[in-house]
Amino acid sequence: MEKPATVWDCPFKHDTDLEFDPLMRRLLAEEPVARIRMPHGEGEAWLVTRYEDVRTVTTDRRFSRAAGIGRDLPRMTPEPIAQVESINLMDPPAHSHLRRLVAKAFTNRQVDEMRPKTQRIVDALLDEMTAHGSPADLVRHVSSRLPLMTISEMLGIPEEDRPRLRECAVTMMSTSPEGRAAAAAAKAELRTYFTQLTGRRRRNPADDLLSALAASRDGEELLDDSELAVMGMVLMVTGHDTSTYQISNIVYTLLTHPDELGTLRARPDLLPKAIEELLRFIPFRQGVGIARIAMEDVEVGGVTIRAGEPVHVSYLSANRDERMFDRPDELDLERGAANHMTFGHGTHHCVGAHLARMELQVAVGTLLNRFPKLRLAVPRDEIDWNSGSIWRYPQALPVSW
Repeated sequence: MEKPATVWDCPFKHDTDLEFDPLMRRLLAEEPVARIRMPHGEGEAWLVTRYEDVRTVTTDRRFSRAAGIGRDLPRMTPEPIAQVESINLMDPPAHSHLRRLVAKAFTNRQVDEMRPKTQRIVDALLDEMTAHGSPADLVRHVSSRLPLMTISEMLGIPEEDRPRLRECAVTMMSTSPEGRAAAAAAKAELRTYFTQLTGRRRRNPADDLLSALAASRDGEELLDDSELAVMGMVLMVTGHDTSTYQISNIVYTLLTHPDELGTLRARPDLLPKAIEELLRFIPFRQGVGIARIAMEDVEVGGVTIRAGEPVHVSYLSANRDERMFDRPDELDLERGAANHMTFGHGTHHCVGAHLARMELQVAVGTLLNRFPKLRLAVPRDEIDWNSGSIWRYPQALPVSW
């Protein structure tokens, strides 16, 4: 296959409800390995959209994230989100070293041990929502609080610091050119905060994940101060983003799909499979994430990507690839698509995926159980959707019961 002549202009800004971006759908169908321009960064990049091709790029070591450090690569946000020392920009073996240390806190066993505490938090949040009375904003009462509380407890972040850290995390994800200075300042503030916090944990260890990481060894090596600070920052930001937005998105999707909601109410044992399908089905972010660089000429999907060229993958389009999923645009709670790519794939698969799944199961399951008549309190076309960052979610989700 010859190199495509067309260069697609890709703002990747589709704010209509939780509809799958029509531009991404078109690329998947018409040019699954395409040349694109993005809102920020210099030059062009490749975009890979088919499931198998995404799997290739994310597992083939000829594609490197670390090689992009220092380059102004095409991206969604005015300010690059990841810190230079972040695990998100590492390749093996350095990445493997850090991941082994962090993964010890996110095993299935560790997460299962956290479930009773998470259940108590959810029960307390729903008690507050009940006391507030119907209607109530699910975002304010539950979605914006549970994941931040959980990851903050794990990391040992004092309660009084959490709201400001949350503000910084949101600001970092801005897609507005006018927000670049604020995003850079927020990233710097988070780094300073975690440098100070991790320094205190080194001097005075506590019973939390940061203290454990400060003392953990991979062979003879400890994390250095910079690695530990950036790791704390990455875990705080990524450890609550997905769950925060997906609690709201999942509840909204169920409340606007009454047949599927009825199925789940009749069969609560279906919840784990249902969560997997909802994660596959919901396009919870805009566009793409961090680019990789081809380290040599590589053929992907019949197209030759040259050494040095940046490559993006779309997990969202991979989740809608009909070659992998039968009727991909239908929500089928029986599907249980555990092979979806919502948590990424390959080396950079989300280390906190087990935690996110547990939080979603507890939050959504408890909500449906406690409020058998739960429904939207406003018409769906009155929901205000976030349009200023890479994440897609309702700013508020008024519900009645």
